[in-house]
Amino acid sequence: MSITAPDLQSAETAERRSGWRTVRSVTPYLWPKDDFGGRARVVLALLALACAKLLSVITPFIYKSAVDALTSGGEISTGFAFAVGAVAITVAYGVARLMSVGFDQLRDVAFAKVGQRALRLIALETFKHLHNLSLRYHISRKTGGLSRIIERGTKGVEFLLRFILLAIGPLILELLLVSAIFLFILGVQYFLVLVAAITVYVYFTIKVTSWRVQIRKEMNRQDTEANQKAVDSLLNFETVKYFGAESREANRYDQSMRGYEQAALKTSYSLAFLNFGQSLLITTGTVTVMVLAALGVLNGQLTVGDFVLVNAYMIQVTIPLNFLGTVYREIRQSLVDMGEMFDLLEQPSEVKDKPGARDIKVTGGEIALQNLHFGYDSKRPILKGINLTVPAGKKVAIVGPSGSGKSTIGKLLFRFFDVSGGALIIDGQDVRDVTQASLHAAIGIVPQDTVLFNETIYYNIAYGHPRATKDDVEEAAKAAQLHDFIMSLPEGYSTEVGERGLKLSGGEKQRVGICRTLLKNPRILLLDEATSALDSETEREIQDNFRVAGEGRTVIAIAHRLSTIVHSDMIFVLEKGRIAELGTHEDLLRLEGRYADMWQTQLAEEEDADLQAA
Repeated sequence: MSITAPDLQSAETAERRSGWRTVRSVTPYLWPKDDFGGRARVVLALLALACAKLLSVITPFIYKSAVDALTSGGEISTGFAFAVGAVAITVAYGVARLMSVGFDQLRDVAFAKVGQRALRLIALETFKHLHNLSLRYHISRKTGGLSRIIERGTKGVEFLLRFILLAIGPLILELLLVSAIFLFILGVQYFLVLVAAITVYVYFTIKVTSWRVQIRKEMNRQDTEANQKAVDSLLNFETVKYFGAESREANRYDQSMRGYEQAALKTSYSLAFLNFGQSLLITTGTVTVMVLAALGVLNGQLTVGDFVLVNAYMIQVTIPLNFLGTVYREIRQSLVDMGEMFDLLEQPSEVKDKPGARDIKVTGGEIALQNLHFGYDSKRPILKGINLTVPAGKKVAIVGPSGSGKSTIGKLLFRFFDVSGGALIIDGQDVRDVTQASLHAAIGIVPQDTVLFNETIYYNIAYGHPRATKDDVEEAAKAAQLHDFIMSLPEGYSTEVGERGLKLSGGEKQRVGICRTLLKNPRILLLDEATSALDSETEREIQDNFRVAGEGRTVIAIAHRLSTIVHSDMIFVLEKGRIAELGTHEDLLRLEGRYADMWQTQLAEEEDADLQAA
């Protein structure tokens, strides 16, 4: 499909708007509200910048004076007074250059803290916002791509902050000053040549760079895709090994890298074209001005010092102009990278606290699901009018086949998602009317698949209660039948568990998850297949601990193995998003319905397993 001129213009307009949006988003961090010290630093940096550029513009005049003095009368002058004067001018030239560098360094020092603080705050805001986004957003994103966007975005912020003040600002000020000198001192023809050369140079740079940005975007896309595949493959290292898919994964990765290679080559070729074009334009301008100055000297209108002055100014302007091409390209790319990061910041949080939401007050822990409807996709409902009450301090189990909606109830209880219809009530309070922080503090969850941080066992257990003492952590480990195992390790509680806890077995990871939830000591406990990764003996031991831990708390156990929930006060059987049966274990067996069939099936499976083991 070809891209028409209106489409291209529309895309460029959207990109410009995105760039201005990014600049507007960064500006408050550069001029921090209620921070007098930060604003004072910005003002000091700007003053130092102005002083540095004024000195850099004055310096060639001192150089001109020295040349004119040395060539006055066409011969080199002699005499003590002249020697002193020449030395004084030369020293003044050196002092001016040194002071210009000094003001440049003062500008850098003054602005450094402002820039680094802005970078830190933007990165922190992005990180916090990502944690505030809903689970739906995170399960639809790829971690590798997300981390790459944040990495490029923060680097873009750093580059933009550094070069707008340290390169673009000084260059613009210097060009204005030099243009004024050419116009009012040397003559209008010099001014016109300089302005023409700069205008054509800037126009050429902008047009070619705009073209190159599109190529760079494609290169970024290929880079992100390759990184996503690499991270996803490494996270699934064991699965790759199970199916002998190393070559397949390498081919998938190489396919993305080939796309990156092609885009990178286009970037290199277009860079060579841009550099040569810039050099051609700026050299033409410089030579033209120098020819005018040389003719002026020959006609007696200018001195040799004036010729040197013009040459000094053209060199002074040319060097940063050559640099401008690189800076402009990088700024455009930084705006693209930062735009992707600010797109993340503009992602709306699906689940938000209501204005004026209060902390939840859990007195007894009664949970009521009232005509609850929910679906991850509106076209595919999961829960279809669930009515379920968990009395305060009781243990209720929810069972049913895969896909019936068991774990979904746990996600809604924790408010990872908001219900589509009906309400979820805790002690008379709709979970949508209370703060998420207080709701999360009141509920403890042991998930089916415990994911651990790449830290020590101690860190992962203590994550449930950051202010817990060492004794508290060890007590939780003992309650989960994990303490003896930990002490058998060479480094004990300081043992690193690896990425996502891969250095531990499934059962060991699960027990660490149980530990940190017990340490949290919540009023409401949700067990989502909490012992599914444990052997039968350990499971029985931990079930005893759960019974003790559940005393005085409301417990919801989502279970597949029915043997783990036979002592529940009430069992709800879900099927196709509705409650099919409810009652105690004995009631449901006497009913001889869906639960009884599941019970008999599991008994038969256990008997077969025992026979095979024998």
